Amino acid sequence: MDHPTTSKRPIYLNGEWNDQGPALQVINPSTGEVFASVSTVDRAGTRQAIADAEASWKGWRNLTGKERGAYLHAIADGIEKRADEIGRTISQENGKPLAQGLGEVGMTVDHFRWFAEEARRAYGRVIPHQMEGKRHLAIRQSVGVVGAIAPWNFPLVLAVRKVAPALAAGCPVLLKPASATPLSSVLLAEAVHEAGLPKGVFQLLVGNAREIGAEMMENPACRKITFTGSTEVGRELIRQSADQVKKLSMELGGHAPLIIFEDANLDNAVEGALITKFRNGGQSCIASNRIYVQRGIYEKFLAKFVEKAKAMKIGDGLEDGVDIGPLIDSAAVDTAIAHIEAAIASGARILCGGKRADGLGPSFLQATVLADVSEDTLCMKEETFAPVAPVSVFDQEDEVIQRANDTDYGLAAYVFTENLNRAWRVAEALEAGTVGVNDAVPSTSQCPFGGMKQSGLGRELGSEGLDGFLETKHISFGGMG
Repeated sequence: MDHPTTSKRPIYLNGEWNDQGPALQVINPSTGEVFASVSTVDRAGTRQAIADAEASWKGWRNLTGKERGAYLHAIADGIEKRADEIGRTISQENGKPLAQGLGEVGMTVDHFRWFAEEARRAYGRVIPHQMEGKRHLAIRQSVGVVGAIAPWNFPLVLAVRKVAPALAAGCPVLLKPASATPLSSVLLAEAVHEAGLPKGVFQLLVGNAREIGAEMMENPACRKITFTGSTEVGRELIRQSADQVKKLSMELGGHAPLIIFEDANLDNAVEGALITKFRNGGQSCIASNRIYVQRGIYEKFLAKFVEKAKAMKIGDGLEDGVDIGPLIDSAAVDTAIAHIEAAIASGARILCGGKRADGLGPSFLQATVLADVSEDTLCMKEETFAPVAPVSVFDQEDEVIQRANDTDYGLAAYVFTENLNRAWRVAEALEAGTVGVNDAVPSTSQCPFGGMKQSGLGRELGSEGLDGFLETKHISFGGMG
């Protein structure tokens, strides 16, 4: 790359690499050591970036969808070419096992390629007239400059779920990655630069979240905010958006139920529970936070599930064969242990785990399985961002649906059953934006992703993924007689 070679990685502003701001240190959660630093930008720099983005908007939106799509394909090519390097970087800054980091890179490439093609399909429509001499049509146009705020748990792919559709729709994008995990976004910026996007169309803002976020929210030139993070922060963004009625898309917290019926394929259900609970160490908004198992297979499930959980290898994400890496920091482990202790105090049985992993750093937690967990305990009410699996028994279908829906959240849910009628009934009854039926990994580029209730606003991915970045304009022609 042609950006400066320094120990401090630069950020990307208006088509140029900039390393003038104070350094943000990046810590590897596996070792607890600083292994890199990234330049930052303050509020004044954010204001300038928004102005530069607005200046780029006209040229970018006036390209054809095919032309914008070609740029997105070029970005995907650049990421694919450096997949191993980017996967390792994700593992270093986030802690997740390398195989999962590489999987994140693969999904990132697929998202770019999906929206590269969707850029051609921002369809309008001709509307039948009701009065002679008039003709009507609706067209869709880019909303304008977009502020994209990404989380740390999937630092690349969740950023790209915002960046790719915004670019495809004709919107310039300002990406603010999480301060814990900015490096994968730097590598994304390198791919953007190599692809030759016009200056100002994509910019990378690393720095204080409150300063950058405040400028995005208060600056009228930033027309749209797209955010993934906690529901608490999401509520604050909604409040802040009121003064300008600023457009928002938000993917917020989850508290996904996993329901396993007696007629399920038990081995498949156990494997599905392992994936939905322990992938990324449980640090996922769509992780199964509550596992409900029907009474007839309850103890059988627990025996198989605990055996598999105990066998999972915990360690540095770059080590071979690691299944569970560290949590993002030691404070996250403290929170998880508080959830475990509260469950035990409420009568839960601890079948494995429950403590920090021996011989590893303070950010490592053992894979934990709790049985007979009551509905009123902390981990059944709040999202546990950790490898902690609370399991509870149920008897009847109606009962478990009521328990599954008894939450403010509605991002994802999972059902395992071999009964097709039941699968349809339960999937339709569950209040969640995504339901995986005998499927532990339902998210895919071509299908919409987002939450009901307090799990968010709008949808990412799928054909719906462009909607949040497009305005609909009605044009009425008179004098057409």
